[in-house]
Amino acid sequence: MNPQEQGLYNVSLVSYVLHAIVAIGAVLPGFQPGVVLLLIAIVIDLVKRGDAQGSWLESHFRWRLRSVLFAGLAYLLTSWMWFLLIVPGWIAWFCISLWFLYRIVVGWSALQGRRPISNT
Repeated sequence: MNPQEQGLYNVSLVSYVLHAIVAIGAVLPGFQPGVVLLLIAIVIDLVKRGDAQGSWLESHFRWRLRSVLFAGLAYLLTSWMWFLLIVPGWIAWFCISLWFLYRIVVGWSALQGRRPISNT
């Protein structure tokens, strides 16, 4: 791995760690590290994704950004459930959080294997 790829690999690792902390916090009641960590991870990904263009790491930046985007949209679309029906809202958000955690685990696993994510 050349020095630039190693740097991007390290950035990806940090980003996955931040995403994982937020994802675990979303699944476990009482453990809420806040969205600040997620915002830091998003900014890191947005700033560094151009550097990864054309490398196997490019798919990881796209994977993480899409994971956040799709989870955010799903939370937004199901937020009305919290106001009208608390239990269905909790169930919906729990499922979204599990899906987000799954995406982070899949991406992190591929990163550890130094391979791109084929299904971005």
